[in-house]
Amino acid sequence: MSTDKLKMPSYGGQALIEGVLMRGKYGVAAAFRTPDGSILIDKEPLTGIYNSKLTRIPFLRGLVLLWDSLGLGTRFLTRSANLQGGEDEKIEGPMLYLTLAGSLLIAVLLFFVGPAALGKLIQNWTGISTFAMNVLEGLIRLAGIVLYIWAIGKMKDIDRVFAYHGAEHKTINAFEAGAELTPVEVKKFPLEHPRCGTSFLLSLVVISIVVFAIIGSLPTLWLLLSRIVLIPLLAMLAYEYIRFTANHMDNWLIRWMIKPNLALQRLTTREPSLDILEVSIASFNAMMAQEAELSGSSQKITSLVEPQPVAAIEQ
Repeated sequence: MSTDKLKMPSYGGQALIEGVLMRGKYGVAAAFRTPDGSILIDKEPLTGIYNSKLTRIPFLRGLVLLWDSLGLGTRFLTRSANLQGGEDEKIEGPMLYLTLAGSLLIAVLLFFVGPAALGKLIQNWTGISTFAMNVLEGLIRLAGIVLYIWAIGKMKDIDRVFAYHGAEHKTINAFEAGAELTPVEVKKFPLEHPRCGTSFLLSLVVISIVVFAIIGSLPTLWLLLSRIVLIPLLAMLAYEYIRFTANHMDNWLIRWMIKPNLALQRLTTREPSLDILEVSIASFNAMMAQEAELSGSSQKITSLVEPQPVAAIEQ
């Protein structure tokens, strides 16, 4: 298979609970491993912000990625949780929105406001410069994120989600390399991918140090508020950095620059089994088929393959 004739201008993925989400330019598809062992496909066209001019405007298009994680990704993650939990454990309605709002608030306080407050407190105690305080704040933020990811990765359920994350990366890597999309072939590809959300987080933290250093000294209240208000700006800058580096992987300097990003992905990915890869491939194929349908293309997509039964593969 060749990807030269079939380009996807924008696509990405996300691990779900016993599933994988794949997003193209026109539509999104998710594949879930149901409790009875079958694979369920859920797909829908992209509307709203994905069809707006924001997707074509440098820096502002980073807001699409932010929404992708907070809106679309969370919605499908909830679907996967409901599918595994059954009718009696569904999260929906007001409880869903309250849960999402509470989680977002905790994340902002823990990873943005908290490090800023601690950095300011240390500055008041020690008298270090504002620049040193900003660097210290960034290191505290990075340490907090790394520690959090490491800790939740010890949980059995999250460890399995990380395996689906690894499967998502391997599937996209295999597609970009022109390989046949079967579990056995896809398993040969790397766990890391330069456009990963984990890389986005690390880039955002590093960029935050630069941005906050430029802003300089602020009264405590304004300092804390700035860490909240400037999150969209940091997301825009981080997105452009990830986009630039992903598009210039043939440059040795770029490959050297993204090594920390790729290394951090080892915390959020696990080596997937063949049955997990089967789900990821099914999601990718469903998304690709939908891309052709929604774009009105009549060209045959040669990357589409029916997932082989895992039992037959492992024999």
